[in-house]
Amino acid sequence: MSDFDKITFDETRTRELARHYREILRLLGEDSERDGLLKTPERVAKSMQFLTKGYQEDGRAILRSAMFKEDYRHMVLVKDIELYSMCEHHMLPFYGKAHVAYIPNGYITGLSKIARVVETYARRLQVQERLTVQIRDCIQETLNPLGVAVVIEAAHMCMQIRGVQKQNSITTTSAFTGGFLTDSRTRSEFLTLIGAKLQ
Repeated sequence: MSDFDKITFDETRTRELARHYREILRLLGEDSERDGLLKTPERVAKSMQFLTKGYQEDGRAILRSAMFKEDYRHMVLVKDIELYSMCEHHMLPFYGKAHVAYIPNGYITGLSKIARVVETYARRLQVQERLTVQIRDCIQETLNPLGVAVVIEAAHMCMQIRGVQKQNSITTTSAFTGGFLTDSRTRSEFLTLIGAKLQ
């Protein structure tokens, strides 16, 4: 069963969203009553609730749910975390991968929780810059590590299928705290491990 199938959708919200999408179809010149579009407003209503489900989730609570005392003070890196988000300017997807590292300071968290934090903030209307910082700040403020590093590489459909229509452009953003910010060797180790060539 997929994550989408596990969601219980709010009936009132779904109905209201579907009503608006039905009107959008009409304004676009379509007939929402024809066979192919009959259930489209409800499908889109549910799809949008899934794509923005991060508004109902708390990244800090996710980390705290699997937070353990551990005397480990070396880098913990989870790389190539798939992410799918929605550009808040055009409500088109952007997608790519996140690389997240932290240096524990008495506490570690479950590795899957790092990926869950990425998912929580990605599943909102976003800009990549803010998404990068939100992931960083969530980990820093919850675990209080010696440093956090986040790099996101993503392709934006608002650039690929509209506007400048550049198919192969990738946007890279980064955000660091603590040792990753002040120690060039630590930052270089992180960048080497994720295979990046950032300046």
